[in-house]
Parts: sequence; C-alpha cells; structure tokens
Amino acid sequence: MENQVAAVTSTAATTDNPYGLGALWQGGDPIARSVLILLLIMSLASWYVMLTKLWDQSKLKKSAKIAEKQFWTAPSVKDGVERLPKGDEFRLIAEDGLRAASHHDGRLTDRIDLNEWITMSLQRSVDGVNSRLSGGLGLLATVGSTAPFVGLFGTVWGILNALVSIGVAGQASIDKVAGPVGEALIMTAIGLFVAVPAVMGYNWLLGRNKSLQESLRNFASDLHAYLVSGARMVTDGVAGGGARPVAAKSAAVGK
Repeated sequence: MENQVAAVTSTAATTDNPYGLGALWQGGDPIARSVLILLLIMSLASWYVMLTKLWDQSKLKKSAKIAEKQFWTAPSVKDGVERLPKGDEFRLIAEDGLRAASHHDGRLTDRIDLNEWITMSLQRSVDGVNSRLSGGLGLLATVGSTAPFVGLFGTVWGILNALVSIGVAGQASIDKVAGPVGEALIMTAIGLFVAVPAVMGYNWLLGRNKSLQESLRNFASDLHAYLVSGARMVTDGVAGGGARPVAAKSAAVGK
C-alpha cells in the first residue's frame, strides 16, 4: 500500500507543470521581472481610472436629474442655485452664469456685449467640467495601446534567454525548447489581459461622457437664454433640453 502511494506521489510530481507564472518570476532575470511589475502597475492604474470615472459619471448623471427637477422649478436663478447641492457641477455652471450677468456693468468687461460675455463664462465653466470628465481617459488609451507590446517584449526577451541557454547546454530536445518558449509566451497573454479591459473601458466611458456632455451643453444653453432674455422657464417635454425660455415681458435677471 505504501509503495502504491509513493508511486502515485512520484507520478504526480513528475507530471506537475514546472513552467508557469511562479516559475517565470522565480527564474526570471531583472528585465523579465520588471516587465511583469510594469504590466501589474498598468493593470491596477487602468482599473483605478475606470472605477473612479464610473463613480464620477454616476454622480454627474444624478446631478443632471436633480437640476432638471429642482433648478428649473425655482422662481429665479439665485433660488435655483440654492436648491442645488454645494460642489455640484450644475451649480458651479449656474453660479458662473449668474456672476457673469450680475457683474458685467462697471468693469472692463462692459466693453463686451452681455450676450457674448455670458456665453464665454458659461462655455469656460462647461469646458472645465468636460476636462475633469475626460481626465484619466488618456491613461486608458495609453495602456490599451502599449500593454500588448510590453508583453511582447517580455516574450521576445524570454525566448532569447531560452535559446541562449539551450545553445550553451547543447541540447535541443522538445522538452528543452517547448517549456521555456511556452513560459515566455505568458508575457504576451498578460499584456493582452491588461490591454483588453483598458480599451473596452475607454470606449465605454467615452460614450457615457458624450451623453453627459450633451446634458451640460443643454443646461448651459437654457441658462444662457434665460439670463439674456429674463424669460420664465416652462417645461415643453423636449428630450434632453428639459425646459426652455419663452417670450419675456421683462429683461430683469433674478438675483
């Protein structure tokens, strides 16, 4: 019985794969280990960006719904601003527009037409929000485009070392060639594993950004029309536009 157990154990030991990620790390030189560490850092960075941007987009989408329900039902722009949470992107845009309309006269900016001045202020505010939304997407694009090549470099380096070792040993049997070469190919697989989620996350987040940016532009456009004309806001049921100004009897801006 003991002999049978020993035979089974011996057979299992001989059939265990001596090549793998663990063996690659233990037997790899500093360059191979550096490639593995670099791929790990790229993977962690891309997942961090994807999760944080998804969280930011979810918050902004929620803010858009709050602005649609709370801001446009207020009696004035100032009251609408107070209804929005502090630090909210839509509140920042509304505050910039209100500030531009309220402090236009009596300064150097009075040489600029009020309509143009409000347009510039709102556009700068919207561009700032869009810039924060797009932050980090460049990292995802970089990881998605370079990670396969980093993995390929690790594979080429591993195959080179394996062939040099085989040449020095003078043995070219299948086990001496297939093992090290297959182990080196793990680098390419890891590079693809890092790159594919980064590319998919980049395209997905970019599409969500376009929808959110459209909401920001619609909000800024409606706010601009109100600040210039002093019109009251009514809901017309237009998708994406929310509320729009109607003909005004007075050009006064709520302060």
